[in-house]
Amino acid sequence: MQLNLSNIEYTYPTAADPALRGVSATFPQGWTGIVGDNGGGKTTLTLVACGILRPDSGSVSPSLLSLYCPQDATEPPQNLEDFALAYDGHATRLRRDLGIEDDWPWRYGTLSGGQQKRLQVACALWAAPDVLAVDEPTNHVDASTRHAISSALARFGGIGLLVSHDRELLDALCTQCLFVAGGIATMRPGGYTQAEGQASLERASAVHAREVARREKARIEREAIRRREEASRSAGKRSLKGVGKHDSDARCKKRIAVVSGQDGKAGRLSSRMEAKLATAEARLAATHVEKRYDADVWLDAAPSRRRVLLRMEPQTLALGDATLSVPALHIGNTDHIGLVGDNGTGKTTLIKQVVGRLPDGTRTLYIPQEPSEADKRAALATLSDLPDVRRGRALSIVAQLNSEPERILEGDTISPGEMRKLMLALGILDRPELIVMDEPTNHLDLGSTVALERMLAAYPAALLLVSHDAKLVAAATGITWRISGAGDEFCLLVR
Repeated sequence: MQLNLSNIEYTYPTAADPALRGVSATFPQGWTGIVGDNGGGKTTLTLVACGILRPDSGSVSPSLLSLYCPQDATEPPQNLEDFALAYDGHATRLRRDLGIEDDWPWRYGTLSGGQQKRLQVACALWAAPDVLAVDEPTNHVDASTRHAISSALARFGGIGLLVSHDRELLDALCTQCLFVAGGIATMRPGGYTQAEGQASLERASAVHAREVARREKARIEREAIRRREEASRSAGKRSLKGVGKHDSDARCKKRIAVVSGQDGKAGRLSSRMEAKLATAEARLAATHVEKRYDADVWLDAAPSRRRVLLRMEPQTLALGDATLSVPALHIGNTDHIGLVGDNGTGKTTLIKQVVGRLPDGTRTLYIPQEPSEADKRAALATLSDLPDVRRGRALSIVAQLNSEPERILEGDTISPGEMRKLMLALGILDRPELIVMDEPTNHLDLGSTVALERMLAAYPAALLLVSHDAKLVAAATGITWRISGAGDEFCLLVR
């Protein structure tokens, strides 16, 4: 069993450009990752594959039972009540594996986001469709929920389409990845790490091919100019103008050149060079190189002169009815620290304690998990008031984080992910001694996540990063603060 998309075209009614352009792909049993930048057409392609959107042209075959599991889990699944009343072996195993309690379906609106997502995935798997598409199933969930969802999805036996920016999940589940960009799709084998490695090789090859085409075009341009000049001189030479009426020898030589065809040789060579030049220009224009930024943005950043930015004595923090035991902590001027743990264990509370206890004068950039409306207005106002040079520097950093500066300048349409990029870019201008970021990859596509990972890993001063993205934490930090425990008692361990 497999699902085939053939030459799919789709344009939204109010859009000027198509969302999908001639997309063809084959989806076998097992999981296929659907990856790419925000706005590239991933969700549109998934909706077409599931039959929710009808393409303008092209075909989806054969006709299979499909189910789409949206990113937003706040709306109860259609089969929620049926699943709640089912006690067959499949339903029982799903409840056990996903940690679903019997009363959850009856109080869906009071569940946490992670609990709703577990129940949404359980209902989708219990329906046993031929084709199951899940959109960002691990967004905003903690490590235990991510593991439970991954394990449950791994047992799905049909055709799975996984739209995700979770590299760990893509690597664990997928045997191939469909890269979607600008409405065009390219299938590559393996999980995300393997497929992106192939994409990187292709980008490097395209860069080389473009440079070769550019040099060839420049060479042909120089030769074409020389041929034009030669043809012009030749045309002047064969003209009888200026030759005396009685100079029979000169007139005879020019007529012989006309008869022999030698007088038009330079012109014909010039025409051929013009044709070669047109071919070279077409080849250069057709050599597409995907835009990626690899520059180092920390050229003027440096660690604090103080070797230790913060020392904290052991303490116990109140978390409502629960407590978090914290040992003695310190942050060195070049320490990169990853704070990890499940939702509700006190990570954000600890972060606020750290920021609040930093010595006066410590240049600190703190970017919260969900910037408030006041934060957004302040960031946009700051950008607007910057001198041209500093504004250009900030927007250059935004571009290196895989966003279009034009969208940032529009202001009203800026997304939460783009706002965090802007806040980081503005903060970098002040050369912070410590950057603190709480769940920075929420709402970010994979390209942006990889760009952020590269940028934070190279940061020369101190970093405190809260994230559920294990690969980001592993790449950008060297010290781990892990919160563990259960019930109403949690503790922080330093590794």
